[in-house]
Amino acid sequence: MPFFSVVIPLYNKENYIQDTIESALNQTFADFEIIVVNDGSTDESLNVVENNNDSRIKTHSIKNSGVSRARNIGIQKAKSDYIVFLDADDLWEKNHLEELYKLLKANPDCGIYAMGYLKIFNNSKPIKASFHGHDNFCGIVENFFLASTIDCIAWTSAVMIPKTIFNTIGGFNENMRSVQDTDLWIRIALKYKVSFCSKPTTYKVIRYEENHLSNYAFKYDGEEIYKNFKNEEKNNLPLKKYLDFNRFSMAIECKINGDKENYEILRKSIDKNHLNSKQKLLLIIPKIGLVFLKKVQVWFIMINMYMTPFKN
Repeated sequence: MPFFSVVIPLYNKENYIQDTIESALNQTFADFEIIVVNDGSTDESLNVVENNNDSRIKTHSIKNSGVSRARNIGIQKAKSDYIVFLDADDLWEKNHLEELYKLLKANPDCGIYAMGYLKIFNNSKPIKASFHGHDNFCGIVENFFLASTIDCIAWTSAVMIPKTIFNTIGGFNENMRSVQDTDLWIRIALKYKVSFCSKPTTYKVIRYEENHLSNYAFKYDGEEIYKNFKNEEKNNLPLKKYLDFNRFSMAIECKINGDKENYEILRKSIDKNHLNSKQKLLLIIPKIGLVFLKKVQVWFIMINMYMTPFKN
């Protein structure tokens, strides 16, 4: 039985999946299997994967059902007790699994094990993710929600979750077309400890030319995730603050996409005391101003200057 099971959901990533597979195969910790769940790809993605002659790679093809369904099937097929996720266009450093192994041995009985990560916007230089009070940290996170108010402590391609956790709380919510990962992190962090090492061992690749989320996804899931934790956030101030930051992000996207109805719902549900001055200003700027500022942000990123509203 392999020590780790690496789950890769795959949908139309023929230009990126080989680099992703190679970053997994080249790990210094070699005791793992790779489960690629082909989610109804219509390009050559599956052929690219199957051209790799390595017995650790297993493929399963399903009708296109969304990333949550693909990940859940991967979890079900996994032979090991520890599930590691890798998206089909993200990359690992060679020591990623080795560092997760060390984190597990140092801090047993946690619900999430997470490593730090670097963000790459198109062809920009890697930018290190920033975590509130945890930029140089390795151990048990005192409060997952407060620590995740800049970048989230947990990011899908940088986490490992024991299979027993999924058996207890369930997997990714298959009814949600976006923020499924956020929903899962909250469910786990409310009940279990989170172990985190800020050393970056993964690359989160963000490609602006791809339309990952539609206006309809925000319209549906922007309401659903907050309904799920309506009672919990009343009595959990850190969770409320974390959700308000997520509401802020969704509200901005709703306004940019012309979804005025859900923008108002999200805006009114935010405790403005949780926002910094930049966020408060962005929340009231007209759509045309937000579109312009988004273009400015992308331009600065291309010259390796990263601006974010989550830092003062």
